[in-house]
Amino acid sequence: MGLFNRSSKGKKDVLDKGLEKTKVSFFSKITRAVAGKSKVDDDVLDNLEEVLVSSDVGVDTTLKIIERIEARVARDKYVGTDELNSILRDEITFMLTENQSTDVEDFTVAGDKKPYVIMVVGVNGVGKTTTIGKLAYQFKQNGMSVYLGAADTFRAAAVEQLDIWGQRVGVPVVKQKMGSDPASVAFDAVSSAKAHNADVVIIDTAGRLHNKVNLMNELTKIKNVMGKIVPDAPHEVLLILDGSTGQNAFEQAKQFTAATEVTGLVITKLDGTAKGGVVLGISDQFKIPVRYIGLGEQMEDLQVFRRKEFVDSLFGE
Repeated sequence: MGLFNRSSKGKKDVLDKGLEKTKVSFFSKITRAVAGKSKVDDDVLDNLEEVLVSSDVGVDTTLKIIERIEARVARDKYVGTDELNSILRDEITFMLTENQSTDVEDFTVAGDKKPYVIMVVGVNGVGKTTTIGKLAYQFKQNGMSVYLGAADTFRAAAVEQLDIWGQRVGVPVVKQKMGSDPASVAFDAVSSAKAHNADVVIIDTAGRLHNKVNLMNELTKIKNVMGKIVPDAPHEVLLILDGSTGQNAFEQAKQFTAATEVTGLVITKLDGTAKGGVVLGISDQFKIPVRYIGLGEQMEDLQVFRRKEFVDSLFGE
C-alpha cells in the first residue's frame, strides 16, 4: 500500500499538527487581547488588529477583517468577546472563499491537456526543488506519468538535487550541464514529455535575483519556448513561498506576480512556524489561489490546500 493510501483522517492529523504552532500563538494572543473585557469594543478591536498584524496576516488584510467585524458589531449592537473566535472564523472563511474560486481536487490535472505543463518559480531556499519532487510523487501515486525539467541551470547543485529527487520518485529528469540555456532545457523537457505521451511535466526554474529584470526576462523566455511545443503551455505557474519568512514572502509574491503570470501558490514550511497567518494575507492581497501547503519533511506532508479543512484546523475543530 502506497504512502498516499492513507485516510482523510490521517491527512487531517498532519494538517492539525502542522498548524499547531500558528494556532497556539494566534489564540494565546487573542486571549490576551480580550482579557478583562466582556464585549467587543474599540479597545478589543485595536488589540485584535495588533494580533492579526503580528501573526503575519498583513496590514491590508487585517484592516479588511477589522472593518467587517466593526460592521457586525454595529449591526448587532452587542457582541460578546466570547463570540469573537466564531466571528473571526466566519470572516476568514469568507475571505478564503472569496479569493479561492475552487479547491484543487487532490493531486490531479486537467485531463484534456497532455502533457500538462507546470512551471515552478520562487527564490532559492523556499523548498522549490523539494516541492517539485513531492508533487511528482503525488501525481505518480495517482497513476500519472511525470517528467521533470531541470531548468535552474544557474545554481550549483540545483540540477543534481532535482536529479536525486527524480531517482527517489522514479521519474525521468531532463537536464543539461550547469550554465546551459534554461529555455533550451525546458524545450527538451516538454518535447520529451510530449514524445512519450506523459501526463505531466514540471519545470524547475532559477530562483536567485528575484528582483532583477534579467531573471524575469528568462522566465518569460522559458514560457514562450514551451508554448511552441504545447500551444497553451504552461498550464500552471506555481509560486513557491516559505511560510516561515512572514512578510518577506509578501515581497517575493509582489516581485514574481509583477514579472510573470502566477496562477497558483504553494506555501511551504508551515509546520515550523507560528506565521501561518501569511496564507490568509497572501491569498487575499494577490487574489491568487493557494494550491498546496507544505507541513513537514515527509512525502505526504505536501497537501492539497482545502480552505474549510485549513480553517477547521486553525480554529481547532
